[in-house]
Amino acid sequence: MILLFYNLALLVVLVVGAPWWLFRMATTHKYREGLLERLGFVPSRLRKQIAGLGRERTLIWVHAVSVGEVLAVSRLVKTLDAALPDYLIAVSTTTRTGQALARERFGSNRVFYSPLDLPWAVRAYLNALQPRLLILAETEFWPNLLSGCFRCKIPVAVVNARISDRSWPRYRRLRRLWRPFLSRLGRVLAQSQTDAERLIALGCLPERVTVTGNLKFDVRAAGEADTTRHLKKWSLGLRLIVAGSTLDGEEAALLEAWPSLLQADPKLAMVLAPRHPERFASVAALLQKSGFHWVKRSVWSSTPESSIKSLNPGQIVLLDTIGELASVYSLASVAFVGGSLVPAGGHNPLEPAQFGIPIVMGPYFTNFRAITEDLLDHQALRISTTDALAATLIDLLQDRAAAKVMGARARQVFEQQAGATGRSVEALKLLLSGDCTS
Repeated sequence: MILLFYNLALLVVLVVGAPWWLFRMATTHKYREGLLERLGFVPSRLRKQIAGLGRERTLIWVHAVSVGEVLAVSRLVKTLDAALPDYLIAVSTTTRTGQALARERFGSNRVFYSPLDLPWAVRAYLNALQPRLLILAETEFWPNLLSGCFRCKIPVAVVNARISDRSWPRYRRLRRLWRPFLSRLGRVLAQSQTDAERLIALGCLPERVTVTGNLKFDVRAAGEADTTRHLKKWSLGLRLIVAGSTLDGEEAALLEAWPSLLQADPKLAMVLAPRHPERFASVAALLQKSGFHWVKRSVWSSTPESSIKSLNPGQIVLLDTIGELASVYSLASVAFVGGSLVPAGGHNPLEPAQFGIPIVMGPYFTNFRAITEDLLDHQALRISTTDALAATLIDLLQDRAAAKVMGARARQVFEQQAGATGRSVEALKLLLSGDCTS
């Protein structure tokens, strides 16, 4: 009955919203990309991979929504590849940026856009893939997808499961609606004890919930990015501030602080990496208006290396590419992790922590509360308001000994919390073997 009401509500939303969606698809490429796949047309590249599996159900479907989730499951997918060589691990994403990164990390032949949660679209993929197991990253709960799996007796596992502070009130209000779905999940591998307790309160069976830790503590940069290699060559003698995953309002705050930072350390340059690609153009316009000397990273791709000039003190690099930020953090004297000066919940401070980089964040970090508080407890991260941003960064730039100790603590926290991938893989193997209730 719940599923019937959900589908009726979904139908109403589709009908009412159709003019808007048609307009967006006609005017914006990102709304058209992958549309057929989202509507249930399984791409031929994936069908070819499935054909090679024979009659055995030896496909595992991993769903990761966007860039953050793809990064989180990157090591998990590679570990599953090694641990289960007879299985094909296929990966779906929802967003365009997540799709691009997943194809880069795992190869395009086994990566696809997740179907919309429409009965026919979900059914088409379940019939074509016939997965032995569905693995959801974090809390991607979709009623038709879950019901389709349960109906086909496909076990469903959730890895890196969490209920954020922001989402918790909403989930709690709707717990009676979620309980019939969550109570049938095969395994729920939670990031923390708080997440486990919340998931149980929503309807997950206690015996199927395990705290395995955060997969993001196991994330390592995939290798030295081209930008990292270029910056090593072209920023000799300079110190870098890397400001990553910034949102609207944060670039302006950093640019306002920039003259004070340069006065304190004239040998600075900055790498500015907006979170969302669709904002690259607006941030470029902001930089152009600022009067500071700046360059787009993408320009380097179309310029012979011999013609590229070294960075000058005070210059800003706009990192308008996907998947290179984690590697670029390794060059930072200080890292600022964005999404945190504005009430957006913050982004992952582990990316710079793995390199032993001192980290600054704003006061809004609910999306990464456990990680951030762990770093704060170890004095491995500093919180700053917008007004105090310049002073906080200057303090770390000038007190190099304190910054080095702070970075070392961050790396220590990162290393101590590792191991979630191994624990998750063992739990998933048990579920596949039938040793766990599914």
